[in-house]
Amino acid sequence: MLSGNFHIGMGDKLDEAKGVELTAGGFGVAPAAMNHFAWTTSDTIIQVHGEGPFKITYVNPADDPSKK
Repeated sequence: MLSGNFHIGMGDKLDEAKGVELTAGGFGVAPAAMNHFAWTTSDTIIQVHGEGPFKITYVNPADDPSKK
């Protein structure tokens, strides 16, 4: 986390009660193929790291912005 308020949780569906808030300097880790969700509560800048290949798979394909 570089700045802002970023919330992340694990699971197939957004559940704010199961999320944790990350602020500047914080980080989260998700294993490969782990379904997760995220949201922000302020202007937020994040930096994402990972080992390739990298792919985003939407649990609900209707949420994929590239399909709209």
